[in-house]
Amino acid sequence: MTDLLLRDVVEALDGLYPPGSAAGWDQVGLVAGDLDQPVRRVLLALDPTLAVVDEAVEWGADLVVTHHPLLLRGIHSVATTDAKGATLTRLVTAGVALFNAHTNADVAQPGVSSVLADALGLQERRPLSTETMRDGESWPLGWVGELADPVTLADFADAVARALPDSVGGIRVAGDPGGTVRTVAVLGGSGDDRFDDVERAGADVYVTADLRHHPVLEAREQARGGPPYLVDAGHWATESLWLADVRERLLAVVSEEGAAPVRVEARVSRVRTEPWTFVVGANAAQPHPGGAP
Repeated sequence: MTDLLLRDVVEALDGLYPPGSAAGWDQVGLVAGDLDQPVRRVLLALDPTLAVVDEAVEWGADLVVTHHPLLLRGIHSVATTDAKGATLTRLVTAGVALFNAHTNADVAQPGVSSVLADALGLQERRPLSTETMRDGESWPLGWVGELADPVTLADFADAVARALPDSVGGIRVAGDPGGTVRTVAVLGGSGDDRFDDVERAGADVYVTADLRHHPVLEAREQARGGPPYLVDAGHWATESLWLADVRERLLAVVSEEGAAPVRVEARVSRVRTEPWTFVVGANAAQPHPGGAP
């Protein structure tokens, strides 16, 4: 058995999620770590929180791979008085490397949104829209596909809830519970800037997250009570499915490339980085048939 080096794992991850396919404003790739350090254990998580780093240290991980970046915006101190500084200091002092794939994982095939589409059983898929990334190429952002059979919006929402990990906020739906759903658009994570794309795609329903009051209200008014209906399934829930997929693909790549068997294992973090802890009064208001007051 041979040890992988961090540079080997970074090369494998960059092959799965090319850094050139990230948005120009994004920060992706290696955040901390020595490229020549051995990597025997890899922990995968959605967010690089202190609890995730503690889990990595306790498990003996050499590398943490996350979707969301720790240092997306500039900082001027890594003192432990700040959460980001404490996180980075903990990583460095423990010898744990940190890598993230963000918007380059969003547009990958397979990637965050395609894994979500797989979970919902979408067939005959096509891109919801495209984005020009830092490499100057157009990459697919979100997917549109067909269900095997049409269902009601209420039944579809139940299916979404079953397909995704449990979320504190549950599934929020805007639309007629009895409305017919066949063509489905999906975009993991925040997606209320894509309503025009969803309408042009002819989708009956759009599954995404972080939907805000005013954009949703305007979209439902524009739809006059009909499709496209909207499903807010939560940021953490819609993106966390990707973690198991990247684990399998990373292990497959590093196992195939070496001439000798490699000594490496990987697991998905047991820490739920969803920030919400509970809700109250969720059933206080009855749903409106048209999805808006």
